[in-house]
Amino acid sequence: MNQPFSGTYQDRPVFLTGHTGFKGSWLSVWLSRLGAKVTGYARAPSTKPNHFDAVKPDMTSVIGDLLDLELLSRSMREARPEIVFHLAAQPLVRDSYEDPIETYNSNVMGTLHVCEAARRCQSVRAVVCITTDKVYENLEREQAYRETDRLGGHDPYSSSKACAEILIAAYRRSYWPPGGYGKAHQVLIASARGGNVVGGGDWSKDRLIPDIMKATAAGNNTVIRNPSSVRPWQHVLDCLSGYLLLGKHLLAGDTRAADGFNFGPPATDNLTVGDVCTAVKQCWPAAEFEFPSLKNQPHEAGLLRLDCSKAHDLLGWEAVWNADEAIRRTVDWYRGYHEASLLRTGEDIGDYEKDARQKEAVWA
Repeated sequence: MNQPFSGTYQDRPVFLTGHTGFKGSWLSVWLSRLGAKVTGYARAPSTKPNHFDAVKPDMTSVIGDLLDLELLSRSMREARPEIVFHLAAQPLVRDSYEDPIETYNSNVMGTLHVCEAARRCQSVRAVVCITTDKVYENLEREQAYRETDRLGGHDPYSSSKACAEILIAAYRRSYWPPGGYGKAHQVLIASARGGNVVGGGDWSKDRLIPDIMKATAAGNNTVIRNPSSVRPWQHVLDCLSGYLLLGKHLLAGDTRAADGFNFGPPATDNLTVGDVCTAVKQCWPAAEFEFPSLKNQPHEAGLLRLDCSKAHDLLGWEAVWNADEAIRRTVDWYRGYHEASLLRTGEDIGDYEKDARQKEAVWA
């Protein structure tokens, strides 16, 4: 049986920021299963419980702030990574309204420090920076956004991530231009723009399914703010497979991959918030909802779609699980945790790899 990603990460030193967060902790587990030597750098987990402490991935963990450039640079040099995955961020739209300075510090200055630490680290060959699907100037149109569309952002979170994209492009042009790869320098950098991600182990506030799971486990109703809003929904493993495949191409010296890429589900998995609530209730009938008329709420986009043809055409990436499977897997993860103290993370990764092989996904 072939190893996923053709053994790209076996015995390879990897530096991962944000490893204590939701996506970062899932990526830590997966990289460890792939045989990578992972060093994580992040603040301590922000919630109790949290996925990182629950799964205890096999890795070196450094607790630190991205704004501490000296510690970040020293930690990266000591890890001697060949690839850096930058996931650390302030990820919540509503929190960005309450604390825009922290949001810009984390998402812009934090990204700057990661890029600069990588520039100073002689072992680095590839950098994958994770931003968001919200980097686009969202006109709430039916047409899906492509990587060449205008960057923007209505709220501080979205704007900060668009700023990070501009910063990443500046480092690419200034220090690591693809045309000079292998001659003037040895680093390729890319950005990944993912859609709404679901999966077990997220206890952050103001996340749709985590809020439903917490309320249902406690026997409470969930207040739903924007039931008609449309989002691209995908399982965390579909998103992470895109990041890992992008990293594989960069490490192989594919200069076409040194760019921005959307990673999202097919158009059929662009669901309304209300649709997701219905799907969750089918998986966990105890879930109950309230749909009050809320006024004076911070702006949140009502419609957002991604065009992922670039990732399909250049990388060969495609989603493995559709939205129904992603939601079912997510609800099963939380039910298992709340009702029987089970952790399905490893099982989900194994099942995902098996389904990818059956689907003949390019990385499987």
